[in-house]
Amino acid sequence: MHITRANLDDAVKQGLLSAEQGQALWAFWQQQQQATPSFKPAHILYYLGGLIAIGAMSLFMTLGWEQFGGTGLMLIALAYGAVLVGLTEVLLRKRQLAIPAGITATLAVVLVPLAVYGAQNALGLWPDDGPQDGSYRDYHRFIDWRWLLMELATLAAGAVALWRYRLPFLVMPIAVTLWYLSMDFTPFVLGTDHVEVFSDARKWVSVGFGLLMLGLAFWVDVRSKSSRDFAFWLYLFGVLAFWGGLSSLHSDSAWSKLVYLCINLALIAKGAMLSRRVLAVFGALGVAGYLGYLSHDVFKDSLLFPVALSAIGLGVVAAGIGWQRHEDALGNVLRRWMPTPLRELVERRAGQ
Repeated sequence: MHITRANLDDAVKQGLLSAEQGQALWAFWQQQQQATPSFKPAHILYYLGGLIAIGAMSLFMTLGWEQFGGTGLMLIALAYGAVLVGLTEVLLRKRQLAIPAGITATLAVVLVPLAVYGAQNALGLWPDDGPQDGSYRDYHRFIDWRWLLMELATLAAGAVALWRYRLPFLVMPIAVTLWYLSMDFTPFVLGTDHVEVFSDARKWVSVGFGLLMLGLAFWVDVRSKSSRDFAFWLYLFGVLAFWGGLSSLHSDSAWSKLVYLCINLALIAKGAMLSRRVLAVFGALGVAGYLGYLSHDVFKDSLLFPVALSAIGLGVVAAGIGWQRHEDALGNVLRRWMPTPLRELVERRAGQ
C-alpha cells in the first residue's frame, strides 16, 4: 500500500491525526524509504551508475586487460575490490546510504571471477584448449564447464558479502552466477566439452534449474521478516530460466500446449497471490503465446474464435469485479487453508 503526503493531509483534515503527528509520521516514512528502491531521481542515478560500473568490469571487459597477465589481473581485481569494500563500509556505517552501499558491495563481488581467472593464469592452471580464445571476456559470452571454479568462488564471496551487509542488491550477482552455473554445469554432467545451446538437454536443465531457483526465492520470501526484498532477483532469474526453457521446447502435441497454458495460468495466480509482478508478466506472455497458437493454427479461418475470445476476456474482467467486491471475505476463506508461514507472507506482501 502506497501512502502519499496527500493521504496524511486528508487524515489530518478529518481529525484522525494532529498536524504534528502527521508531520512526524511523514518524516519517519521518508527516512524509512531512503533504503527502499523506487523511481526517485537519486535511486535511478544510483542504479544507472552502478550497472554501468558492473558492466564495465564484466560484460564489457576488453582484451586490452590481458596484457597485464594473470598476476596483474589478480592484483588489480583484489586492489579494486578492497577499495570497493572500504567504500561500502563508509557508505553503510557512516552515511547510512544502503542503496549505494549495496551497489559498491555488488561490484566487489563481480570482481571475484576476474581475480580467480587471473590466479589460474598465473599458476598455469588455465588450459590452452579453454573456451574460445581463453580470455576473461568469454566468461560472459560462452558456455563451458571450465568456468565452474570462478562461479563457485563468486557464489562464496556473494554469500559472505550478503551475510556481512544484509543488502538485497547483493542477491543479484548470486542469482546471475547460479544461472551461469546451471548452463556451464550441463556439459560437465553429460560428460562432454560442449552442448548445443538450443538442445533439448540444455532446455530441460534450464527448466529444472528455474524451478529450483523459484523454490529458493519462495523459501527466502517466507523466511525473511525484513522490509527489504531479498527474493526479487531470485524470482527474476528463476522465472527467466524456467519460462525461457519451457517456452523454447518444441512440441506438436495439443495436450502439451494445453499443459503449457495451465502452467502459465498458475504463474499468474502465484504472482497475484505473492504480489510478484514478474511471475504474472511472464505468465501473461505465455498465455498470449498459447492464444496466438490457437488463432494461427487451430482456429485459423474461424469466424467465431475472436468473438468467443472476447467473451472470455470480458468474463475474466467480470470475475475481477466480483473479486474486488468480495475481496476481504474471499481472502479470509482462502487464507484459512494456508500454512501459517505462507499466510503471513501473503498478508505481508498484500500490505506493501
